[in-house]
Amino acid sequence: MKKSTIIKIAVVLLALIAVVVCAVSVHSTETITCATCEGAGADCADCGGTGELPAPSNYYATFVSLLPPILAIVLALVTKEVYSSLFIGIVIAALFSANFNPVAGMDNLLSVGLIDAVSGTAGIFVFLVVLGILVALINKAGGSAAFGAWAEKHIKSRTGAMLATFVLGVLIFIDDYFNCLTVGSVMKPVCDRHKISRAKLAYIIDATAAPICMIAPISSWAAAVASYAPEGEGISLFVRAIPYNFYSLLTFVFIIVLCVKKMDFGPMKLHELNAIQNGDLFTSGERVEEGQAATTSTRSRVSDLVLPVVVLIIFCVLALIYVGGFFGVDIWGGTENAGSFIGSFGNTDATVGLPWGSIIALVITIVYLMARRLVTFKDAMECVPKGFVAMVPAILILTFATALKNVNGLLGYATYVENLLANAESLANFLPAVIFVVACVLAFSTGTSWGTFGILIPIVTVIFDANDPLLIIGMSACLAGAVCGDHCSPISDTTIMSSAGAQCNHLNHVSTQLPYAITVAVVSFVSYILAGLIQNWYIVFPISVIILVGTMFVIDAVSKKKEA
Repeated sequence: MKKSTIIKIAVVLLALIAVVVCAVSVHSTETITCATCEGAGADCADCGGTGELPAPSNYYATFVSLLPPILAIVLALVTKEVYSSLFIGIVIAALFSANFNPVAGMDNLLSVGLIDAVSGTAGIFVFLVVLGILVALINKAGGSAAFGAWAEKHIKSRTGAMLATFVLGVLIFIDDYFNCLTVGSVMKPVCDRHKISRAKLAYIIDATAAPICMIAPISSWAAAVASYAPEGEGISLFVRAIPYNFYSLLTFVFIIVLCVKKMDFGPMKLHELNAIQNGDLFTSGERVEEGQAATTSTRSRVSDLVLPVVVLIIFCVLALIYVGGFFGVDIWGGTENAGSFIGSFGNTDATVGLPWGSIIALVITIVYLMARRLVTFKDAMECVPKGFVAMVPAILILTFATALKNVNGLLGYATYVENLLANAESLANFLPAVIFVVACVLAFSTGTSWGTFGILIPIVTVIFDANDPLLIIGMSACLAGAVCGDHCSPISDTTIMSSAGAQCNHLNHVSTQLPYAITVAVVSFVSYILAGLIQNWYIVFPISVIILVGTMFVIDAVSKKKEA
C-alpha cells in the first residue's frame, strides 16, 4: 500500500474518531416549539401544556451541528474523493440527528436526505441536462468552432481571453446557475485555444457568478434578500448595502489585477504553468469531456453559437418572471406581482423557471440548426444522451451536497448560529466583522449562501436600530460573508455549477480557488473592521483596494522568490 494512501486512511479515521469524541461530550439543552399546538400550550397532550418540546436530537443547536459538513469538506480536500466524502458527511449527520439510532438514521438519510434532495433539485437537474444537450448540439453544428475561429482573430492574448470571460460573467447577472453554465459553454473553446487551464476558467466563472448577482438589484439573489428583510425594506436595504459589499467588489478587483499583471500563486500556478508549457488543461484528476471535440464546418457561423445563447437568456428571463407572476398569472396562487419586474423576481422559483426557459430555447435551437442544415433530427437526438452524460458528475455532487444540507438541518445549526450572534451584541462597532466571519463559516459549512443570509438577515435587522448606519454595514457583511463562504465551499451548488460549466475536475477547482478566495476574504474582514469604525464607504473602499492590491504584489513577490 502506498504511503499517501495510508496517510489518507489515517486522516479519515482520526477525523471520524474526533467527531465521535465531540459528540459523546455534548448534550443539547435546547427546546423547540410544539408543532401540534404551535406553542399555545393549554390542553395539548404532546407538550403537556408547556408549548415546548425537548430538542429532537442530543446535538440540536450545538457546535456538533456544523461538524458533518466540515468533516465532509476536510475529507474531500484530503482524499481528493468527493463522492465518498459527501456520503460520509450525510451518514454522520443522519446518525447525529437520530441519536445514533440506526433505523431512524437510515430514514433521515433516505427520506430527508437523498429523496428530498432529488425531488427538491429536480428542476435544476433538468436545466443542467438541457444545457448539456445545447452544448453538444452547438458543438455538433460547428458553432463552437466558428466562435473559436472568430475569437482567435479578435482575442489575441491569454489576458484578453480571461478578461472577456470576466466581462461576460458580469453581464449575465440575472442568476448564478445560469451564469456559471452559460459563461462556461461560451468561453471554454476560447480559453482552450489560449491554453488557459480549466481550473483558472472555473475560478473566473465562480468568482463572477455569485458576486455579481449579490450586487445586481435585478437578480434572483436580490429578490431572495428582499424576501428575508422586513416587509417593504428589502430592495432598499439591498441597494444601500452594495457599496459595503467588500467581498464581491474586491473579488472583481482581484480578478482584473490577476489577469492584467499575469499573477498566479498556490496550486493555480501549477495548473497554469502546466497548461502553458505542456498544453495540459487539467493537470490532475479525470479529464472531463475529453474526446468531445467540436465539429468544424465551412457553413458554420458565430451566430450558430450566439443565437442559441441569446434565445436561452431571453426565454430564461421571461420564464423566471412568468413563474413569479409578472404577466398576471402567478402559478403560486396570486396576482399581486402582475407588472412588477422586481416583485416577480421576489416570488419566482429558479428550479421551475430555468427548466421552462431552457426547454423552449432547446426546441428553438434544434429547429434553427436543422433549418440551417447543420444537423439532422437524428444528430439532434444523439446529442440528448451526450448532454446528460456530460452533466452526470455535477448532478451526483449536487445531489449529495443537497442531501447533506437537508439532513444537517435536522441538527438545528441555524439556532446555534443565532445564539452565537446574540451573545456578540456587546461588540458594537466590531459586529460587522463578526457577522462577516459567522456568515463565512456558516455558508462554507452548509454550502448555501441563500440559506445563510436567510438565517442571518432577520438577526441583523433585530440587532441594529433602523436608523443606525451599522445596520447597512451589518447587512452588507452578512451578504458578503454568505457569498465568500459559498465561494470557498466544495459542497456549494454555485461551486459545483462552476466546475460543470468549465468542465473542470471539481476538487481541482476547489483547491485552486481557495487561496484566492481566502486572500480576498482576509482583506474584506479588515475592511469591515474599518467600516465599523469609520462608517463611510468613500473612505473605506479605496483603502481596501490599496490593501488588496498591495497584498497581491507581496504574495506574488514571495511566490517568485520561492520559485527562484
